[in-house]
Amino acid sequence: MKNLFLSGALMLALALNATTVNPTTNINECTAVANHQEKEYKVIEQGDIAPEVLKSAVDKYGGYSLVNAYVAADGTDYKFILTKDGKDLTAYFKNDGEFIKEETA
Repeated sequence: MKNLFLSGALMLALALNATTVNPTTNINECTAVANHQEKEYKVIEQGDIAPEVLKSAVDKYGGYSLVNAYVAADGTDYKFILTKDGKDLTAYFKNDGEFIKEETA
């Protein structure tokens, strides 16, 4: 009987302390991330890179070699696959030359 009473008291204490978690997610943030990752890029030659983008890339990654260059289908940004000392990385730039981000392979 004593165990039954303690079990009931423990359940009551747990129930009183329980809280409901209501997760909220900002849909706009998720969409923005998804939009960047889902962009379609087409391969371009080095001569097709906008001069301001090329200058920014050379300034930031002067010791790297260009493996592949891509432009977004909508023309808003560029994606470069670069290599140095056997290590590849992907760099993203806006079409005005502003650096967006870097990903290592």
